[in-house]
Amino acid sequence: MDYQTITYTIADDIAVITLNREDKMNALNAQMRAEIADAARQAPKDARVLVLTGKGRAFCSGQDLSDRANAANLDMERTLRDEYGPMLRAIFDSPIPTISAVNGAAAGAGANLALAADVVIASESAYFLQAFTRIGLIPDAGGTYWMTRGMGAAKAMGAALFADKISAKQADDWGLIWEAVADDAFEATWKSRAAHLAKGPTVAYAAVKQSIRESWDNTLEAQLDLEGRLQGKCGKTRDFQEGVLAFLEKRPSQFEGR
Repeated sequence: MDYQTITYTIADDIAVITLNREDKMNALNAQMRAEIADAARQAPKDARVLVLTGKGRAFCSGQDLSDRANAANLDMERTLRDEYGPMLRAIFDSPIPTISAVNGAAAGAGANLALAADVVIASESAYFLQAFTRIGLIPDAGGTYWMTRGMGAAKAMGAALFADKISAKQADDWGLIWEAVADDAFEATWKSRAAHLAKGPTVAYAAVKQSIRESWDNTLEAQLDLEGRLQGKCGKTRDFQEGVLAFLEKRPSQFEGR
């Protein structure tokens, strides 16, 4: 696909999707949703980690409501099912680790696009805003799912009802994101985190994602069984052999991702 609303780059086993509608604060339109989904599905073929970030002062301001005529006639149920769903699943279901590098405002569906990633790193000047009730809607695009699991029902309920800005620092303190980073260290930090994952044990990372996500619905017995099966798989990889050998030889591991 020839991308018009995003850029997609590959370097050092790191795929980076950059939302590129800076004049619209990277608001989501149909074309951007399709392009993000396509690039996110492509990333596991090209790289060992995927990063999602925004160009300019915003990460993503959510659904593009600038065209009032189209916004008023928007079939929200169809749009969420046919356009948002595939985009969010392409990120959430990715077999490689995913990072949202939130460089600025993440509002509405833009906040929940960020939360679809495995790890969220935000600059301290960034914020998250569930703005939906301001226009008579409920949080969508996975917001009620990720907020509740990230920071608990009480905080999620307040964020949804009051539609207050949540600073990056608050999001960090409440457990909604992995870390808030000083603006002058933000880019270096997310690039360092991405590089770490790109050199890591890919099979183990996929198993980590599966085991943590399935834990919400499993009994302890089922979770112990799942851990056993996944650990058995990891124990047969070359990366496990390399990790043990590197430990014994007191050197950094050189994982191949298999």
